Amino acid sequence: MGTSEQKLRVVLCTAGTFHFFDLARELEARGVLEKIHSSFHWGRLRREALPRERVRCFPWIHPAYMAMGRFHLPVSRPMSRRIEWINSVCLDNWVAARLPECDVFSALSNNGLRSGAKAQQRGAKYICDRGCSHIRFQENIVREEYDRWGLRWMICDPRTLAREEAEYAEADAIVVPSEFSRQSFLSMGVAGEKIRKIPLGVNLARFYPDGAPYGERFDVLYAGQVSFRKGIPYLLEAFAQFQHPKKKLRIVGAINPEIRDYLAHHLPEQVEVLGSVPQASLRGLMSRSHVLVLPSIEDGFGMVLSQAMACGCPVISTTNTGGSDLYTDGVEGYIVPIRSPEAIREKFEALAGSPELEARMRAAALERVRKLGGWHEYGQSYMDLMRGLVG
Repeated sequence: MGTSEQKLRVVLCTAGTFHFFDLARELEARGVLEKIHSSFHWGRLRREALPRERVRCFPWIHPAYMAMGRFHLPVSRPMSRRIEWINSVCLDNWVAARLPECDVFSALSNNGLRSGAKAQQRGAKYICDRGCSHIRFQENIVREEYDRWGLRWMICDPRTLAREEAEYAEADAIVVPSEFSRQSFLSMGVAGEKIRKIPLGVNLARFYPDGAPYGERFDVLYAGQVSFRKGIPYLLEAFAQFQHPKKKLRIVGAINPEIRDYLAHHLPEQVEVLGSVPQASLRGLMSRSHVLVLPSIEDGFGMVLSQAMACGCPVISTTNTGGSDLYTDGVEGYIVPIRSPEAIREKFEALAGSPELEARMRAAALERVRKLGGWHEYGQSYMDLMRGLVG
């Protein structure tokens, strides 16, 4: 007889929070969460709504590293990569030394090599959870993008590449959030039976319609890190080519230092750079925008897509974002090739030229995301995977 939900014991490990605390809440609700380990301090994690006894913190490196960025202290790219590697190794070793008894151990990629092996030695199953594409695929395509703009791409620490690929080899299963991510692993030679696709959820209590677009305007929204990897130059070019008397593009998110010089010389008129905003403000921006665009070169799963859809906002995304796992091209939004400002501009024109089309897409986006459900369905899919591994 297989292990039941009531008897299953699950331990998680993540740098920061990512989607792991959404998963942890689902597992806690099902009575199977033993512990979740994080590199954040409890002062930050208490907002995640988990009992204190379920959370273990290793806050000695990660918070200090993040504070350096907040206070604009100079940190070179190589040093940044080195600190990230040190944080991952130290967190992994710390968890391995304190690993509770469990049936399944799941770690965010690059954080579970030693602790995953420890869990397997005790008879547990080890899941490597990768939120992006295969790390070597990611490095190759992002380096290619930087070459296009005449920039030097500082690849991740070679030890990080080796470490993560070792995790892929040792794990009993690799969880990815999208078909794009799954295909990247297959292209790098990883066996298909080891890869499990579980699209991420959306918090429907935080994202819902909160206003409506102004009829005479055409408001475009981008939300996410502002960087070359996210395809920002192609969005700016598409918006500059798009002809509309009352257009506006709002860019929300932290600005990568490497793109600041480009923005200083290539920012069209009617573009507003807002920086990071609270989720409540983002919900309002999504609800009042005519379309959200995610033009990424590489993005394992663009959570802003499902968030925007939950606000009733049509979306445009590239093939490399996981958009095809969320919606159908031409129904709730559009899916375009990477590096194609012409395709993005054409979709702007289609939406701006037909209020009826936009209204249909808004209604379809809401209906689609409600059918997909929130994090509950994500947690259930993860439970099914874990029971299959153990049982």
